[in-house]
Amino acid sequence: MTTSFGSLREIHKKRKECRICRSTNLIKFLELGETPLANSFLKSKDEFQSELSFPLDVYFCQQCSLVQLLDVIHPEVLFRNYIYVTGTSETIARHNQEYSRTVVNTLKMDSHDLVIEIASNDGSLLTCFKELGVKTLGIEPAINIAEIARSRGIETVTEFFNHQTARNIKATYGTAKAVIANNVLAHVDETRDFMSGCKELISPEGMVIVEVPYLRDFLERLEYDTVYHEHLCYFSVTTLMRLCESVGLSLVKIEHKPVHGGSLRMYAGHQENYPKHGEAVLKMVAEERQAGLTNIDRYHKFARDVQHTKTLLLQLLDELKSQGKSIAGYGAPAKGNTLLNYCGISTQYLDFTVDKNPMKVGLFTPGTHIPVLPVSELLERQPDYVLILAWNFAEEIMRQQQEYQARGGKFIIPIPTPTVV
Repeated sequence: MTTSFGSLREIHKKRKECRICRSTNLIKFLELGETPLANSFLKSKDEFQSELSFPLDVYFCQQCSLVQLLDVIHPEVLFRNYIYVTGTSETIARHNQEYSRTVVNTLKMDSHDLVIEIASNDGSLLTCFKELGVKTLGIEPAINIAEIARSRGIETVTEFFNHQTARNIKATYGTAKAVIANNVLAHVDETRDFMSGCKELISPEGMVIVEVPYLRDFLERLEYDTVYHEHLCYFSVTTLMRLCESVGLSLVKIEHKPVHGGSLRMYAGHQENYPKHGEAVLKMVAEERQAGLTNIDRYHKFARDVQHTKTLLLQLLDELKSQGKSIAGYGAPAKGNTLLNYCGISTQYLDFTVDKNPMKVGLFTPGTHIPVLPVSELLERQPDYVLILAWNFAEEIMRQQQEYQARGGKFIIPIPTPTVV
C-alpha cells in the first residue's frame, strides 16, 4: 500500500471509548492478527516487501453491547481511491430494485421528493430511484467511483459525510424525504456524528433508512471474515436503537434481509413525529437478549468457533493438496482477504483467484499475494476445486459456472463450516 501520509501514526490510531455510549469498558474477544488493509491490492511483486499491516481485533462494549474495532485507519487511506463497485453483482441489482420500490411505496414518494444516498458508490441504487421518478443526490468520497455515477446521470457530491457536510448539503439542496445509507454506517468512526448528520437532512416527515450487516447472523453463521479495517462496527437491533436514541431519532421499523449474509434495514424518524420505537423493534431487542447478544460469554464462544472452522478449512485444503488436486479461488472481496490472511492461505494452496471487477484483475491480493485473474480463466485452466471467497454470492456464482461443474469441477464454501459442493 502506498500513501502520501508522512508516518504510520497519521494513518493509524487507536480509540479508547465506545462509539455509541463513550464507555471505556471494552473487552477484546477476537484477534485475527496483524492484517493488511482488505482493499489494498498490490500492482506488482515489487510492492510485497513494503506492505503495511495493522491489528485486527474485535471488542465488545459492556455498557451498550456495541461490537467494534478500536484500531482506526484514516479514511483518506481507505476510501479516496476505492475499487469496490456495487454494479457487478446480479444479486445486488435485484436487491436495489426491491429496495427502491419498497422505499418509494412506504414513504409515498413522488417526483417532488428527494432521496439522498450517503456512500452512493457507482450510483446503482440511485439509478433505480431515478427510474421510479424520484429526485436523487449521491454523496460519495471515492473520486474514481463518483465519476462512474456522474456518467450515469446521477448528481454526486464528492465528500466524506459528517454533520457539517449535512449542513452544507441542506443549505444547497434542502431536506430529503429519505436519506439512505447502505453498508456505510459500519465504516464510520464517529458514528453518532454521522447519524446526527442524517437526521439533519431529513424533512419533518422524512426517514433515515440504513442497511447494515446483522450481528446475530454474523455470530450464528461464523462470518468472521466480514471483519476488516473498513468495518468498524457490527450492529444489532439493540445497538441501533441505542444509537438512534442518542441523536433524537426513533427506530420505527426494522426488516431482516438476506443480502450480504444477513442484513438489517432500519427506518428511523424524528422523535417529535415518532415518540416510540416500533413494536417489532422492541420484540427483536428482547429476542437478542435471550440469544445472548448482550452478554460477553456469547462472543467468547464465537471466538472459539472461529478457531475451529479455521482448523477444519486448513485440514480440507491440506488433504486436497496431498492428493495432488489444484485449487483456485472465486472472488477477490475484502472478506476473502480477511479469511486468507487469518488462515494463512496463499499460493501454497490457491494458484490464483478470479473476479468480475476489472479494477481488481491483474493485481495481487493483500498479504497473501495471490494473482487476481479474469473469470474466463476458470474454464481455461479448470482447477479441480474452487474456494468461493465471495460466499455471500455463492448461489449466483455456481449458477454462472455450471459449465465448470459440468466438466467435473467442485466448489468449496468456507463459511460457516467448510463444505464441498
